Amino acid sequence: MKLYRRFFMIHLKSAFQYKISFLLISIGQFFTAFMVFVGVKFMFDRFHTVKGYTYSEVLLCFSIVLMAFTLAEMFVRGFDTFSHIIANGEFDRVLLRPRNEIFLVLAGKMELSRVGRLLQSIIILAYGINTCEIIWSWDKIVTLILMICGGTVIFACLFIIFAALCFFTLEGLEFMNVFTDGAREHGKYPFDIYGKKIFKFCTYIIPYTLFQYYPFLYLTGREDNKLYMLLPIVASLFAIPSIMLWKFGVRHYKSTGS
Repeated sequence: MKLYRRFFMIHLKSAFQYKISFLLISIGQFFTAFMVFVGVKFMFDRFHTVKGYTYSEVLLCFSIVLMAFTLAEMFVRGFDTFSHIIANGEFDRVLLRPRNEIFLVLAGKMELSRVGRLLQSIIILAYGINTCEIIWSWDKIVTLILMICGGTVIFACLFIIFAALCFFTLEGLEFMNVFTDGAREHGKYPFDIYGKKIFKFCTYIIPYTLFQYYPFLYLTGREDNKLYMLLPIVASLFAIPSIMLWKFGVRHYKSTGS
């Protein structure tokens, strides 16, 4: 952790070398997320509810997914841009360093300008908490925290899978954006509104529903089974096959040169 803090401070100082640029990018990220919020507002002005979910509940759900994705993108950005590391031969240097390669890729790139989007998610989350008719007991608070943490792990794992595939393709596969950016966009609504086939995929293949849908049912009082609040921990087990795929890719890595 001491070494990671040093990496973080390096990235922070680097970002503030160009303060105006950092500020403008952060503001742009803020308003990008804000436009999605406006779209949700316009839709609810016309339809009022979506499959029984109210405007405040959808905003709460949206903010959780947005915050989880943003945290993953801020601190696991090295895996999302891993194709450049492979193509430039920089991964050779990573392997020569006396630290775990996952840690070095993780700490090698942090997208701190995403703080604008993070601020947007915090504002929407605060609004959702204040307007939802939820009695906030200790278990509901724990559920909310676990949903955000579980979602961050899931999106981080998807970035790792994206990076692992680069060992075999050299270039990043754009279809992976369907599972990252696509899930961020579709995750603003509970996943049961998209139909049974997509719902099953989001449960058994990539466990989005385990950190978003089922805990959200418990959070809003639609279910009283306390096991639902622990499902984000189960979803975090998705890290095991993700890291296994990464290790498999490292074993089969061949230098691409410079």
